[in-house]
Amino acid sequence: MTNAALRARPGAALRGTIRVPGDKSISHRALILGALASGTTTITGLLEGDDVLATGRAMQAFGAKVTRTGEKAWTVEGQGGFAEPADIIDCGNAGTGVRLIMGAAAGFDLRATFTGDASLKKRPMGRVLTPLGLMGANWLCREGGRLPLTLGGGGLTGIRYVLPMASAQVKSAVLLAGLNAAGETLVLEPEATRDHTERMLRAFGAVVEVSDEAEGRLIRLAGGQRLTGCHVDVPGDPSSAAFPLVAALITPGSEVTVEGVMLNSLRTGLFDTLIEMGADLTIANRRDAGGEAVGDITARSSDLRGVVVPPERAPAMIDEYPILAVAAAFASGATVMRGVGEMRVKESDRIALMANGLAACGIGVEEEPEGFTVVGTKGANHPVRGGARVVTHGDHRIAMSHLVLGLAAQGDIEVDEPGMIATSFPGFVDLMSGLGADVG
Repeated sequence: MTNAALRARPGAALRGTIRVPGDKSISHRALILGALASGTTTITGLLEGDDVLATGRAMQAFGAKVTRTGEKAWTVEGQGGFAEPADIIDCGNAGTGVRLIMGAAAGFDLRATFTGDASLKKRPMGRVLTPLGLMGANWLCREGGRLPLTLGGGGLTGIRYVLPMASAQVKSAVLLAGLNAAGETLVLEPEATRDHTERMLRAFGAVVEVSDEAEGRLIRLAGGQRLTGCHVDVPGDPSSAAFPLVAALITPGSEVTVEGVMLNSLRTGLFDTLIEMGADLTIANRRDAGGEAVGDITARSSDLRGVVVPPERAPAMIDEYPILAVAAAFASGATVMRGVGEMRVKESDRIALMANGLAACGIGVEEEPEGFTVVGTKGANHPVRGGARVVTHGDHRIAMSHLVLGLAAQGDIEVDEPGMIATSFPGFVDLMSGLGADVG
């Protein structure tokens, strides 16, 4: 997908049964743990987006052999650890990738330099560097803990670290570093975050203990554990499934089923919220795939109502607030989203960009430092107008959210810089077009 502008036009109802790309979080972790392990790891359903492919190249640079064996099928021949890379590691736009890789690399006696695209260079790495420094790693970087960054690893000691904010990336980086640290590493998270790293470490043979304490969720990992290659079947990404499902909810006469979507309870906050808003959202064929719950989700066009989203739900849906804001635009009443300041330090300031884009389309938005409120147009004296050109700052979720908005608005919506959609959802336009959407 090029960076030529994309336009979504209101049109017919959306209908069909589809599969979305594999989960990005699982895909990153499968490649990294496969490279850390000894032996062969086989992966099916891998998300072949730009971010994940950058992580695959990074694993090759650290000494693993990474091979594509078929569509979404890959093997990783791990060497039981990381070797010092010969060149700079370019992680592209992958914030998850670079933070997890730095954690894994910190456990080895090596020096590695990381960089990324213009967006990634603006994102803060201090939240990961702080605990890694406490464990014994060192680094040299730009002001504010930003890339380019050279990391020095090896000689780590396990720590007990209390997460200052809900962040699965920070937790995972600490646990990956703890694999090769002396003693025990403990991470206490006051609010539970997605637990893919803990689950996958077990699949690769590590012992990870999790307990509920008065202060929160405690994860315990002994250092010196060795991983063994295994098979990973990557389920559909719930963050990607959100776009065609919300499109069906807001487009009259629509019915869309997305098969094989991950239903990990720490990732389904959006679906819970949509159901509270009155969405006709049903889940069938619940099953297990690779240690994760999955199911088939069907969305039918619905009359939505505004809700107050509990701030404590944010960790389970932090990437889905942009598309939730689109659903909220078509609801009756206001949808209040607070406790989501993390959105301001994603690939862009997502609160500001969503507020600007929605306002340009005729939707009432009230922006706050740590959240925003969207006033739905249903039952008001005006519809969702649309007819805007939205600035995305190259953020894939901002682009896709506004394209979905354009399918049910009165006027076309155009987004600039849509090329970044491929970082998480390659084939987005073709998939949506196959459902009947007018996007192009």
